[in-house]
Amino acid sequence: MARSGLAAAARVARWADAALGPGRDSATDDGKATLSDATAERAARELGLTPAQVRADWDTARLAGLVEVHGDSARPGWRLRAWDRDDSAVLRGWVALFDAWSLAHPEPEEHEPAAVAEVVSAMPQALSFLQLSAGPVPVEQLLDLLEQRVTELRTARCEIPYGPQPEPAAEPEPTDAPLAPLLDWALRALGSVGALTYGDGQATLTPLGSWAVWVKLEQICVAAQSPAGNIEQAADDMLRGCAQLRPNAARAEYRAWLAARPVGSAVTELLGAARGEDALLRGLAFEALRVVGAPAEPDVRGVLDEPTLRPYALLWLAEHDGADPEDAHEVLTREEATWLWVDTAAAVADHGEAPLLVRHLESAVQPTVPMLLEEVRAVGHPRTVQVLVALAAAHPDPALAKAVRRAAFQVHTGGS
Repeated sequence: MARSGLAAAARVARWADAALGPGRDSATDDGKATLSDATAERAARELGLTPAQVRADWDTARLAGLVEVHGDSARPGWRLRAWDRDDSAVLRGWVALFDAWSLAHPEPEEHEPAAVAEVVSAMPQALSFLQLSAGPVPVEQLLDLLEQRVTELRTARCEIPYGPQPEPAAEPEPTDAPLAPLLDWALRALGSVGALTYGDGQATLTPLGSWAVWVKLEQICVAAQSPAGNIEQAADDMLRGCAQLRPNAARAEYRAWLAARPVGSAVTELLGAARGEDALLRGLAFEALRVVGAPAEPDVRGVLDEPTLRPYALLWLAEHDGADPEDAHEVLTREEATWLWVDTAAAVADHGEAPLLVRHLESAVQPTVPMLLEEVRAVGHPRTVQVLVALAAAHPDPALAKAVRRAAFQVHTGGS
């Protein structure tokens, strides 16, 4: 159903990718990635559509993430790239359109913006009622529910002032706009994105709409069950809170944290945490990004040029592309693997116990400790000295500890 509903938008997005890609004519002329008249007419000719249909499909493609707007230009979104091979990309695209229903079918201009905002805020409760009803619901019943919810929203915003107040007027003037026309608009808008059917005085969720509302309710439940209570924390603090959790518990915490915020901003925040000085948070941030999955792929690819994040990003992408986690390290060069070894050792030195740091020696790609020390010195990790000093202090073999201390001193002094 999602593929069918977005097929026209995907067709226009693919046409734009082929006809208007880098080095070709610009698609837009207003700095907002709105199709120019000439481009809309050209697309209409080549696709056998009217310019109005092209513009409508283009707008749908933008709302569904098939086209991403960056400043004054547009480019294909990851969902379009993954369209043929990833069903989750299609479903995420439709859910993005579902979330943007009020933009997909703009409200009539005569309505007050405040009243429109109240109805948009109240509609999730109406949708939940439709989902639980599992069948047609009379519009009158939805209107009663909407009026109750809007009254609750207005009451929640009410501020009770201190001090004596003037007597209320005997008959307050009615200022509330009738909600029936706005409910009609909301149901038509939700119908236009395929979430429900609306007619003959009743509304019914489509199977796709019912699934989407169920997913939203599930996300709310997951968020409410945040096991360690880090759901409202910034990414850095959330990751620190997960550092002592077992892997399954940490993943549950990541899911709860992610469910409470938009995917794009969550990925940005996690990568920001990964860029910090704490190597433990770097590793945990990419564990959280594994929970995000496909939507994080463009951003993870975007950090491949950052030396601090490159080894983590390469492993993430290899696993995302289907590599066995135990074999994913094969995508790293020897130098990248050594850099990652030092970074992981820094995390262990800062947050782990000495025996764990000693065992970390076994994970090095170098077959001997002298080779490891030589390549560690050459890789230039900023924490090299601290890691080697901590390893020397923890290792029970006096001869090996002495060699590690010597390597640390040479890195510190720049000697050979």
